[in-house]
Amino acid sequence: MRVEKLKENYGVEVKWVHFPLHPDTPLDGQSLEQLFAGRGMDIDESYRQMKERMDAEGLPYGKRTHTYNSRLAQELGAWADTQDGGEAIHDALYRAYFVDAKDIGNTDVLLEVASAVGLDVEVARTVLETRSFKDVIDADWAKSRQYGVTGVPTFVAGGYGVVGAQPYETLEALVQKVGES
Repeated sequence: MRVEKLKENYGVEVKWVHFPLHPDTPLDGQSLEQLFAGRGMDIDESYRQMKERMDAEGLPYGKRTHTYNSRLAQELGAWADTQDGGEAIHDALYRAYFVDAKDIGNTDVLLEVASAVGLDVEVARTVLETRSFKDVIDADWAKSRQYGVTGVPTFVAGGYGVVGAQPYETLEALVQKVGES
């Protein structure tokens, strides 16, 4: 993976900043047809193109019929980042949503994901029930707006940024540019 290679080659530290891609998504989710209604989008063709890109990157990618509200998943991810080994939750949430088409807005699904990566499920439940990382995500969303983020992934370093799944060389150039500043 490109980011792992940057960490290895340049000692880059990665900080996840959460972004509200579709914050209006109802808590129980909605079909992709509803999400893209009136936009003239061919959902099957979009899936095919994305699947092709993901395959080229060696990333698994399943076919979804729904989108789900990711706010609670982001709060759980922010908490997990404070736990030993918690960074594993990001890949597990990716897999749950983009491969297994699970509802990552559902507390039970989130607790299954937390358990699968070895996090304390009862603490995770408390985090979700009390929304104790709500302010962290609010701050991330504000930071995303400040950076001008409009899509994911977006890579930002030293005031510079690139949007989208970029080749390693583009990310390496970003790191080198920041190193020269």
